[in-house]
Amino acid sequence: MKKYFLNLFFVSLLIIYRTGISFAQVNPMPTDKHFKEIVESEMKAHAGKIKPHPLTTINDYDIKYHRCMWKVDPAIDFIAGNITTYFKPLAAGFDSIKFDLSDSLGADSVKYHGSSLAFTHKSNIVTAFLPATIPANTLDSITVFYKGVPPSSGFGSFGVGTHDTVNHTPVMWTLSEPYGASEWWPCKNSLTDKIDSVDIIVTTPAAYKVASNGLLLSVTPSGPDKIFRWKHRYPIATYLICFATTNYSQFSQNVPFGATNLPIQNYIYPEDSAEAASKFVTVVPVMQLYDTLFGVYPYVNEKYGMTQFGWGGGMEHQSMTFLGGFDHELTAHELGHQWFGDKVTCASWRDIWLNEGFATYLTGLTYEHMFGGIYWPIYKSLKRGSVTSAPNGSVWCSDTTSVNRIFDGRLSYDKGAAILHQLRWAIGDSAFFTALKNYLNDPKLSYGFAYTSDLKTHFETSSGQNLTWYFHDWFTGEGFPSYQITWNQSGNTVNLTVNQTASYPSSIPFFGLPLPIEFKDQTHDTIIRLNHTFSGQTFSVTLPFAVDSVKLDPDIWLISNGNTVTGIKEYELDKEISVFPNPATDKVQIIFGKIFSNMSLELMDVSGRTVKSLSANGMKSIVLDLNGCSKGNYILQFKSGGLITGKNIVIQ
Repeated sequence: MKKYFLNLFFVSLLIIYRTGISFAQVNPMPTDKHFKEIVESEMKAHAGKIKPHPLTTINDYDIKYHRCMWKVDPAIDFIAGNITTYFKPLAAGFDSIKFDLSDSLGADSVKYHGSSLAFTHKSNIVTAFLPATIPANTLDSITVFYKGVPPSSGFGSFGVGTHDTVNHTPVMWTLSEPYGASEWWPCKNSLTDKIDSVDIIVTTPAAYKVASNGLLLSVTPSGPDKIFRWKHRYPIATYLICFATTNYSQFSQNVPFGATNLPIQNYIYPEDSAEAASKFVTVVPVMQLYDTLFGVYPYVNEKYGMTQFGWGGGMEHQSMTFLGGFDHELTAHELGHQWFGDKVTCASWRDIWLNEGFATYLTGLTYEHMFGGIYWPIYKSLKRGSVTSAPNGSVWCSDTTSVNRIFDGRLSYDKGAAILHQLRWAIGDSAFFTALKNYLNDPKLSYGFAYTSDLKTHFETSSGQNLTWYFHDWFTGEGFPSYQITWNQSGNTVNLTVNQTASYPSSIPFFGLPLPIEFKDQTHDTIIRLNHTFSGQTFSVTLPFAVDSVKLDPDIWLISNGNTVTGIKEYELDKEISVFPNPATDKVQIIFGKIFSNMSLELMDVSGRTVKSLSANGMKSIVLDLNGCSKGNYILQFKSGGLITGKNIVIQ
């Protein structure tokens, strides 16, 4: 499969050549800063628990269509509108219909077949009482009229602000993930029911433009205002419906897909449009890359769009991403969501990694296949360092009432991406990418919702393997392994002993994984795959050269840190050193079997950062003070005469 990805790399270069794209003004370097901006924009500033508007318990009807009519002025924090909903009851005895709507907004009236209905609005629910029971599976419609000042808690679901430091031009936007849609419109705040199609009709003062989902059908003058009519004919989750309005400048791009050109429509603040145009050049080859790897852009019959708004990161509104910046990492991440998160949406916020872990990994794939691949090792190192910066934490989201936990950058994003990358190593490229295409095109999931179990099924089908062990260890389990490898060579045989310690053994005491081990001399370089099934396991590898170095995971596939690889000479050094107690609390004593004239030691955390260092020249023993060190796993690294060895210790 190396040939397959090599060909993809040249396809990416060919795309860039044929479209005449220049990356001269783009700085695609992956950084923690850019990534944190993405996470912070998706988490927002709402720390703690979400109390209002959890996911709805309304599950007795199926929404087929919304016509959303809103009147807004971006200079005023206020919305007035009416939402017409076409629906089908799911069971007999359907005599009332409910919508989620914040009590901060006022429901004025409810109309049914032209007549007003009795209704209540309390506990953030509008309940309309129908004049007669509607039979199950019968299409009907109803309209809710409302207005008010949205509370905009949680994610900042309804935002107003200004841009342009000279003119302070008003701007208004919506941002509903995860629970915020009902804070600005009456809806079914659900991860179980996608709306089959929507029309979005926004009236705003004539000086402004409106960006939204789907295709812009018309712009109609109406006195001092204009009416913008958008149409979207793909199934859409409630939280992905959006609009934004200000004095946008517009420019377009085209993405060639064979004989088809997909339009990218961009709505950018006038003062930033030149910068955006220069940086958006990467979006075209990124979309073509995703198309190659995962299938055609999910909304190819309409458009893709990017709209500037008032947060620092982005939001993957379906067919119209909202962006607070223009960096490659942000645009690639949000574009990736159109496949993973929008076309197939997590069915529970416990499975948010199906959205965020995938978008994070897709960004990594752009570094693998674009820019000559030079940023790919940097990206992988950053993600591994992030995941292993703490000893515990699960990809499975244990607290879906906390925005901070749902959108945890280390777990939902980085570890989500890392377990995908590691699984790709475990089952191979062909099975991995086949599974993802089948997952996206599964009739039960495509343009619908999915759980992690659905993804697992596709990985198992494509690989022919039972992967329960993998998802137990890496999706629900916590922690990561550190490896201690010792080796020596006799003739053509290299003998290895592989020990493992777990960073959080109360969750997962041992991680079974295939290990990539690199053997080298000055002219040879080969990687062997070892199936590691228990700590202390020994392996023998026959090689036609005298090995001078052994390296674990040279291409950064594994979620692991604090590893040591010790050759025969280093092993002799290791035997001369004893460390106790281990685990330790406030200090450890180190005893040397003989006196070394040039011995130094460093205490390092699992990220490789030196916490303490000291010299032990000419000493038979030494005490290392651990006060001030956080609890967790560490490595004591010893250096003497060009030899290096390490011992793992735990501070409790």
